[in-house]
Amino acid sequence: MDDLKSRVLPHLKKPHGEADEAKIEQFFKMISYIAGHYDTDEGFDELRTQIEKFEKSTNVDVPHRLFYLALPPSVFLTVAKQIKSRVYAENGITRVIVEKPFGHDLASAKELQKNLGPLFKEEELYRIDHYLGKELVKNLLVLRFGNQFLNASWNRDNIQSVQISFKEGFGTEGRGGYFDSIGIIRDVMQNHLLQIMTLLTMERPVSFDPESIRDEKVKVLKAVAPIDKDDVLLGQYGKSEDGSKPSYVDDDTVDEDSKCVTFAAMTFNIENERWEGVPIMMRAGKALNESKVEIRLQYKAVASGVFKDIPNNELVIRVQPDAAVYLKFNAKTPGLSNATQVTDLNLTYASRYQDFWIPEAYEVLIRDALLGDHSNFVRDDELEISWGLFTPLLKHVERPDGPTPEIYPYGSRGPKGLKKYMQKHKYVMPEKHPYAWPVTKPENTKDK
Repeated sequence: MDDLKSRVLPHLKKPHGEADEAKIEQFFKMISYIAGHYDTDEGFDELRTQIEKFEKSTNVDVPHRLFYLALPPSVFLTVAKQIKSRVYAENGITRVIVEKPFGHDLASAKELQKNLGPLFKEEELYRIDHYLGKELVKNLLVLRFGNQFLNASWNRDNIQSVQISFKEGFGTEGRGGYFDSIGIIRDVMQNHLLQIMTLLTMERPVSFDPESIRDEKVKVLKAVAPIDKDDVLLGQYGKSEDGSKPSYVDDDTVDEDSKCVTFAAMTFNIENERWEGVPIMMRAGKALNESKVEIRLQYKAVASGVFKDIPNNELVIRVQPDAAVYLKFNAKTPGLSNATQVTDLNLTYASRYQDFWIPEAYEVLIRDALLGDHSNFVRDDELEISWGLFTPLLKHVERPDGPTPEIYPYGSRGPKGLKKYMQKHKYVMPEKHPYAWPVTKPENTKDK
């Protein structure tokens, strides 16, 4: 127990400093640690004994058991079978949180579900994607459907392009051997970013109950056209321009001829009345110039005539860091000038909600699982459709004679071809109209 405590303590936040020490001690008094092997009965029998002892001492009439499986894929089913046979609450409630990966491709995802099906009902399984617990991601449905001025413009008549970006300012840093078998597409795009895309593009659910939301997510996924494997930008980071940061293949755990993708950009087309013709670009990369996750909806240009060369409006939803929602719009420059400038309406969480406690994503999702709320978890049919979208692309990228990713410098914005790729898919670069968020000074003109 002391070893567990020493591992956990560095990760516990103390917003009230020393005043939180008592709470931490109280927390550890609530924890029991039981060791055992994945594939033997003894450890699970001991776990059952301890659970039943606790339930008896606290007068629990209806057992309510939650198991969190954050395990290597090789032992996942072994543990799931042990839970079912040894510690399943036959006369109560059993819920199982499943951590990714949910398979490696469509075939393995189907095989996993085939093996889980006889063990647990779908309502007992909670496939966790922690991005669905992030505050701004959870806020998407309210932003869209709770504000008429946004809801009315959220369609192909007004929106020119959509970008969903995931940027990390660091590389694999010793995890290259693991990452080499995963790649950036599997790591964040097939799961985290696709979940964001479904919430951005789904139709309004009949209610906010879990199944209504998940039904609409599945509907929009079914309307997504196959990914064009010839219209994907792939990259792998090399050394930084000053030589201070290593390339991906400099990692001792990575083969020097690895073609693992550490950056990818791809475009989705949704074939329905709302989104037909609007390119939805997803891009993700490691070892870039910054760490940031954001959604950017660029609106169509205003009619020409009175205004010439005026920039497009943009709605930006920054998921992390510094959660914020801001709308870039045009206004007259203050003073005697009649020139226009880009400014913003912004909701910055750190300043607006500084006295609010905003829980971490995993806190939110574990609470949801305890309450039996599936709204922010992935359903089996949703998972199958998502793998169906990405598996053909992954097979193309990972075959022996697959494409060679473009090398980009560690600390850059990504491959050199990114700008042209974005322009090809209707994103209008703001080069002629510099902008910094937030605009606070006249000299603040550099666009971020």
